[in-house]
Amino acid sequence: MDVLNHRMQGRFIPIFFLIALLSCQKSGKKPQVAEDNRPASIEVPTFNADSAYAFVAKQVAFGPRVPGTPAHARTAEYITRRLTEWGATVTVQEFDQTTYDNTRVRLKNIIASFYPEKERRLLFAAHWDTRPFADKDKSNPNGPMDGANDGASGVAVLMEIARVLGSASQQPEVGLDIILFDGEDWGERDHERRMPGPGLQSWYCLGSQYWAAHKHKPGYSAYYGILLDMVGAKGGRFYREELSIRYAPSIVDKVWNTARRLGYGQFFSNEVQSEIVDDHKFVTEIGRIPMINIVNYDPSIGSFGTFHHTQDDNMDLISRETLEAVGTTVLHVLYEERSGV
Repeated sequence: MDVLNHRMQGRFIPIFFLIALLSCQKSGKKPQVAEDNRPASIEVPTFNADSAYAFVAKQVAFGPRVPGTPAHARTAEYITRRLTEWGATVTVQEFDQTTYDNTRVRLKNIIASFYPEKERRLLFAAHWDTRPFADKDKSNPNGPMDGANDGASGVAVLMEIARVLGSASQQPEVGLDIILFDGEDWGERDHERRMPGPGLQSWYCLGSQYWAAHKHKPGYSAYYGILLDMVGAKGGRFYREELSIRYAPSIVDKVWNTARRLGYGQFFSNEVQSEIVDDHKFVTEIGRIPMINIVNYDPSIGSFGTFHHTQDDNMDLISRETLEAVGTTVLHVLYEERSGV
């Protein structure tokens, strides 16, 4: 997602909402976690980085997953089928949306629910669509891009977690919903500014804006959410993002502390990066579920990497080590969450 150029959108969250979130956290009604409060006896399944890498490659092999294309349709069928095979209850939320360049597209949010009987739930999310043009590419800004990191990596991590849950000998204490948002990356071209269309806060994140206002299940909520965006690049580095800190500081602490405890501190930096307009913004502000963002960032260039929105975002960029660091961390967070209030 090209969010740095749009990060100041919605900079000021309504004060009543911030007060409500913070007061709920202090009262214990919203996420509060501590490293010494982990379940005493848990068996966390192994996250297989080779499997996650294969899931990235499979998506890329379909071609750019641009809404309205055959590759997009084939990828949706594949993801839906695999999630169902692994035991999830799968819902495909379809809706029509006009993009910033006046293209009318059919979008599909893919929702996979594990352990629907469990009342306390976590929400993990990523986006599965591909940007329709590599507008930051110096040689071919109108050309297609594979979106191996920007889109496919987050989906692959969540697919591997779903595969693991499908065969795990021990269930986590809480339920899990995985949402793969569509239409996240069809925003304005680099350096453009356009007013969002009717009912939209941004031309980016179309799927999450729609889902947050029209949830797949009436009254659905989750204890908290974790968004994965661009989580597979070689040398990946994840900083504590400002909106995430504002929305759910205790969950940021939990995830980053878990990563460091597991030996992945080189991937998860305690430094803070500026706020990013991404799917977590709309899940939190519209959907009222506090969500944090794990997203790759390169402070040396003030962007998401030299490959961002270019044709260099391909399989050569993907690292099993980075996928493992993120996937193992998030899987431990899931299994270490208690079911009690």
